[in-house]
This record gives sequence, structure tokens and C-alpha cells, in this order.
Amino acid sequence: MTNPSPTPEPAAAAETPRSVPPPADGPVTASGPDTPTARPPAATASGPGATPPATGSASDDGRVPAPRSAGVSRRPTLRSDLRASWPDGLVALLITAAVFVLLYLRIRDKTSSTVTVMPFMADAGGFWMYFLSQAFGWSALLWAWGTVVLGLMLSGPRPGRLPMSAPRLERLHRTTSLNTMALIAAHALLFAAELVRHDTASWNSAVATAFVEAFVPGGYDSGTGRIAIPVGQAALYLAVPLGLLFYVRHRIGPRTWRALHRCVIVVYALSVWHTLLYGTNVWYDGWFRTSVWLLQLPIAALLLLRLLRPARRSEKLSARPGTSAGARTRWALRLGGRLAVVAVVVALVAVVATGRNGGRSAPPEDTSSTHDHD
Repeated sequence: MTNPSPTPEPAAAAETPRSVPPPADGPVTASGPDTPTARPPAATASGPGATPPATGSASDDGRVPAPRSAGVSRRPTLRSDLRASWPDGLVALLITAAVFVLLYLRIRDKTSSTVTVMPFMADAGGFWMYFLSQAFGWSALLWAWGTVVLGLMLSGPRPGRLPMSAPRLERLHRTTSLNTMALIAAHALLFAAELVRHDTASWNSAVATAFVEAFVPGGYDSGTGRIAIPVGQAALYLAVPLGLLFYVRHRIGPRTWRALHRCVIVVYALSVWHTLLYGTNVWYDGWFRTSVWLLQLPIAALLLLRLLRPARRSEKLSARPGTSAGARTRWALRLGGRLAVVAVVVALVAVVATGRNGGRSAPPEDTSSTHDHD
């Protein structure tokens, strides 16, 4: 997934002085032998392609525009996006609270598959922190889904009508990304805190053990968690740097940033895999587990559309490979990527249509856990 170059925020665009939109091959300079003697009327610089004249230069109507105020930056910053992320974060917390109440009531009424997988957790009050960790995990997956959908919409062919302006969609994409990282971190921290609560060892030893099991790959040695926990840890440790690299892309270069940003789809795939492996709510076959698979269809379809109709001309798949070895290799990789996504779409449709979603059809013989301290 590759996002386009950031579009200036509405506030910054409103402050841009009036200027002539540059032609496709670069901005028009105000001096030189090729300067035209007549120009069309000035247009308001409110789009991503508008280029303001240099401070102090005369505009087309003969007036000298006021200089841009000092400290005004057209580049989005982490601080500004953090300030703008609180409405989205508040919604995420409300959704998390609703999911927690639902999980808690299902455990209390013994209608959740979690009780079948881990019978010792039938005490809803005793393991409330674990269920809160689950709630943060579900909201993190939902916010990651929305972030990926927004990113694919912005980097691929855009529909004729958008629910909001492109700059607002880009900012929403960035704020949902920041909140996704926060939700994943809360999910992991609450899981570690639950391990500390039920550890009978000394406080220092319990914290050290919980840290190893929750944050060190290979530290968790209980059942399915031996695979699922490292998968979730990989998603966490990749999501944070890949998400924050956006704010230093001008230092590492746009090409490097775009190459790294494509790995975000891998982070999302790891998150889904972690959920399907370890989410006790989707442990067995059923409509809930199938719904998780169904949610992946829009992402796979948007990714395929993004690959078939990329925004950048250089990323399009030509009819024939180039003559050099490097060109043939790139052509083969692009073709292979498109075929792989087509296979994923077909597989998702088959899973949803048949209901064979990889869930367990019967409770496992051994539902014990090393963390049953009763």
C-alpha cells in the first residue's frame, strides 16, 4: 500500500497566496526570456498542485501578496496529527467499552466460546482485565481495517464522489493509524497486567515474567500462544515504526518511505492471523469467525484494484517485460503480486461461501493453561 504525496491541509491551503497553476512540467518562473507576456486570470491556490510565488514577487494583478507567516508548515507533523486524533480516539474508546460489555455479559451468561476453550475463565469478575484486553484487541483490529481501507482508497483510483475532501481523508488516515498503534499497545499492556495479577510469585518476579511472556518473542509457552503471541508481537513491533516513518519521510526520501510503507499490509495480515489463531471468541466454526474472513474481502478487492490501476505510471504493469534483467525481474514480481492477490480474493470468496474457515469443530481434549492459578 502506498499513499500519495501528502496534500496540504485546508488551513494551510487557505493561507496560500494567489498564483497561476504551474504546467505539468514545472512551475512558471516570473522572469527570463521565455516568460509569457500575457497570462490567464489567477486561480486560487487551494489544490495540491498549486505553487505559491516567492515572497515579495508580484502576482498577476500587480499586487504584492503578503508573506506567509513564520512557522506555518505545509508538512503534516506528528504533533498536529496527535492533536487532531482525539475525536477518532474517543470513538475508539467508546467502541472498546461496548465490546468489553458484550464480552463480559457473554462470559457471565456462559454463552461465549471462551468458557469452552478456557473453563477457568468462567469467573467474569476475576478475569475482567483479560476481557478488557480482548476488547482493545478487537477495536485495534477494526481500526487497522479502517486505516488500510483508507490508505488503499487514497493510493489507488479514487471514486468520483468522496464522503469528505481528500485532505480530510488523508488526515483521517493518519489519525486512525496513530490510534491503531495506541489500541494495539493497550491490548498488549493489559494482557501483561493480567498475567501479573494472577501470578503468585513476588511482585518483581511477576512483572519480569509477564514482560517476557507478553513482549519477548518465544517467551510465551502455553498452547496456541506459542505461535499466536509472537505473530501479534511482530504486528506490534512493525506497526509502530512503519506508522511513524511518515513523519520523517523527508529525511529518508520518498522512494524509501514508499517501499517501507508497502509493508503495512503485511502488518495487517499478521494482526488478522493473530486474531484467528488466538481469539477465543473465534476459536470454533461459526458466523463470527466467518465474519472476520468476510471483512477481508473489501481489503483484498481494493488491493487488487490498487495493483491493476496504480496512481503512479511507473508502477503500471506493461504488456511485455523490458530487455534488461532488472526490468524483467521487476515485471515478474509485479505480475506475481497481482496473481497472488487474485488467488487471495478467490480463497476468501470460497471461505465465506463454504463456511470452511479453519475453525475448530469440536473442543480440544486439553483445555488447560499454564496460567490457570486456581
